[in-house]
Amino acid sequence: MSDEPVLRLQGITKTFGSLRANDGISLRLARGEVLALLGENGAGKSTLVSILFGHYVADAGTITVNGRPLPPGQPRAALAAGIGMVHQHFTLAHNLSVLDNVMLGSESLWSPWSKRDAARQRLLEEAGRFGLHVNPDARVGDLSVGERQRVEILKALVRGARILILDEPTAVLTPQESASLFATLAQMVAQGLSIVFISHKLDEVLRVSHRIAVLRNGRLVADLPAAGADADKAMLAEAMVGRSVAPASRTATLPGEVVCTLRGATVQGGGARPLLHALDLDVRAGEVVAVAGVSGNGQAVLADLLCGEQALNAGTLHIAGQALRARPRDFVEAGIARVPEDRHAVGVVGDLALWENAVLERHCSREFSRAGWLKRGAAMDFARGLIERFDVRGTEGGGVHTTTRRLSGGNMQKLILGRALSAAVRPPLIVANQPTWGLDIGAVAYVHQQLLDAAASGSAVLVISEDLDEVFALADRIAVMHQGRLSLARPAAEWTMAGIGLAMAGAEHAAA
Repeated sequence: MSDEPVLRLQGITKTFGSLRANDGISLRLARGEVLALLGENGAGKSTLVSILFGHYVADAGTITVNGRPLPPGQPRAALAAGIGMVHQHFTLAHNLSVLDNVMLGSESLWSPWSKRDAARQRLLEEAGRFGLHVNPDARVGDLSVGERQRVEILKALVRGARILILDEPTAVLTPQESASLFATLAQMVAQGLSIVFISHKLDEVLRVSHRIAVLRNGRLVADLPAAGADADKAMLAEAMVGRSVAPASRTATLPGEVVCTLRGATVQGGGARPLLHALDLDVRAGEVVAVAGVSGNGQAVLADLLCGEQALNAGTLHIAGQALRARPRDFVEAGIARVPEDRHAVGVVGDLALWENAVLERHCSREFSRAGWLKRGAAMDFARGLIERFDVRGTEGGGVHTTTRRLSGGNMQKLILGRALSAAVRPPLIVANQPTWGLDIGAVAYVHQQLLDAAASGSAVLVISEDLDEVFALADRIAVMHQGRLSLARPAAEWTMAGIGLAMAGAEHAAA
C-alpha cells in the first residue's frame, strides 16, 4: 500500500437550509488502501459520497484525484477519473444479460455499430483478474444476489474504476458470499485499487479495512488505523453516536400459548413455482422466532400474509385460534402490529405530519375517532407521548406537526416501532420485517431492545431479517427460507452462522 493519496478531500462543507450535512471534512485515500466510512444515520456519509460522485456540489472545499482537481457536480468527470460506485440496492436491468448491463450507457446512441466483442473480452479479463466469475450471456434476473453484486463491481471495473465506493456491500449476502467478497477485495487492493467501504457492521469493518473514518453530525470525529487496540468496537460505536452503546439485554421467559399458526400455507403467484410452498410455523407468546434468508425468497410474501395483504391459495393461518380474512383492517383490529420492510414507501406517508402517521393504522378506532370524526387532540397527545417514549428526534421546531419525510431513517423507524407497540392493548403478534435495515449501531440496539421487551411482556414476535447478527441477537428459534420453502424452526443454539448460510443457499439439514 502506497502512502501517496489517490484521493484527497479537503474542507468539504455542504448545507441544506439550516442543516449542515458536511462540516469541513478532510480525508485521504492511498493506493491499495481500504478506508471504512462509519457514522450513524444522518451523520453525512451519503452527502459526502454524493459530492465525491458529482451528484451534489459542495459549498466549500476541494477534491483531487491523483493530484488533479475533480470538477464539481459532474458524474461523468468522476467516472473519467476512475471513481466507481456499487450501491446497496443494485441498479441492474433484470431482463438484460450480464454483458448488456455492463455495456449499458457506455456507448453513444448515434454510434454506427456496437463494440460488443471488445466489451466481452474486457469483461472476461476483469472477471478473471479479480476472481469475479460470471457468464456474460446469463440473464441478470436468473442470477443469485451474490452474482448480481459481481456484475455491479464488474460494471465499474470495465469502465476503468481504480477507486471503488462500496455502500453496505454485504447487506444482502450470505456469510459465504460475504467471505467471497472479502477475498475479492483483498485481490483488488493487492493490485493497487483503492476502496471506500461503507458499512454498519463493525466486525467486517475491522476485518477488511486499513483505516477507519467516523462521521458524527456532519463532522469527522475520528480517523484512525483499523489495526491495534484502539480500534475496538466499543470505542467505534461511541465515536459514531457520541455515547456508549449497550447491547440489547434479554429477559428469560418461558414461551406461552401458540399465537400464530401456519399449516401448509401456500401462495401460488403467477409463476410455475409457488411464492410460498406448504409452510408450517408456530409462534408462541413470549418468544422471538426469526426467519432468515436471502432477499427475494418469499420473506416479503410471508410478511404480507401475516398482515392481511396477501391471501392463501392453500393451507391455513390462525391468529390466537381465529382464521382472519385477507384484509389489513381485520388484522389491525385483531391487534397485529407490523414493522414493514420499506419504511418510506409502506411504513409512513412522507408528506403527512408526524402526528397523522402516528395514528395512521388506527385512526378509525374509538381511541381516535368519534362518529366518523378524527379526534385530533387525542391523536396529537398520543404522538407527543410516542416521541418522548421512543426518543424520536428531528422534531425540533415542528413538534408533532413535523413533516415525516424530514426524519432520518432511524427516527422514522422509531416512529413506526412506537406506533406498533403503543396500542392500548398489548399486541398478540408483532411482525417485524427487516426492522433495522440501514440503521446505525445505536438505533439497532434500541430497536432490538424494544422487540425483546415486547416478547418479555407476552407478545409473540416474528422477525424477518437478512442480517444474521440480528437473527442471533434476537431469536429464541430460527427458521430459514429458500425459494418459498421454510425450514423447521429450531432453537438458536442448534444453528451456526455457517449452517444458516448453507441453508440460505438451499442446503438441507444445515443446523449444527
